[in-house]
Amino acid sequence: MTSQTKKLRAALAIPLLALAGYWGATHWNSNRSRSIGEVVDSLNGVPVYYNGGVQHVDGRNLAPDGYNLGLRFQCVEFVKRYYYQRFGHKMPYDKGHARDFFLPALPDGALNPQRGLLQFRNGGASAPQADDLAVFSPWIFNRYGHVAIVSAVGADYVEIIQQNPGPFGSSRERMPLQTEHGMFKVGHPRLQGWLRLPPPAEDEPAPAASPSQESQTHD
Repeated sequence: MTSQTKKLRAALAIPLLALAGYWGATHWNSNRSRSIGEVVDSLNGVPVYYNGGVQHVDGRNLAPDGYNLGLRFQCVEFVKRYYYQRFGHKMPYDKGHARDFFLPALPDGALNPQRGLLQFRNGGASAPQADDLAVFSPWIFNRYGHVAIVSAVGADYVEIIQQNPGPFGSSRERMPLQTEHGMFKVGHPRLQGWLRLPPPAEDEPAPAASPSQESQTHD
């Protein structure tokens, strides 16, 4: 074997080993102190489960009525399960990656028809609220994006609760909140915005009775 051939093989082996290492790190549970499916946190009675590697999947989770909650125990599965169990909310389009939850072309505060939720931009006129669904854009190590639930909002911070942050990641994360000229900006480079349940429809008042109706009697 010539030295040139050895160099070529070595050059090919390096990226293959890197890919194999990445696959293992994202699919296996490298944190032996936790077990996949273990409850690590909860919000309003809805549990967060440990998932191990961020690409690990443990089958699809369906609600008793057949509604698709997502793949266990990905981030999408938690936010859909949270809205389903806490509010009885079922998204009109029950599929899609985390990156698909935010529609950039929508005006700020408009209804996201795929999710049945109002959509607000990070940096817009509506501050995040507890129970909002936060949407993060993809990046080089996660092309699917990320979603979480806003668990608390303070004067200068926003806290989220999340599922599948990685084998050593925390289920809670705080981000700075800045307010300027009536606009609200959460200090995270990939936070696109947040989704929120529309306010309940007000009951329409009953139509007023006409004079002829008011004078009618019934036996």
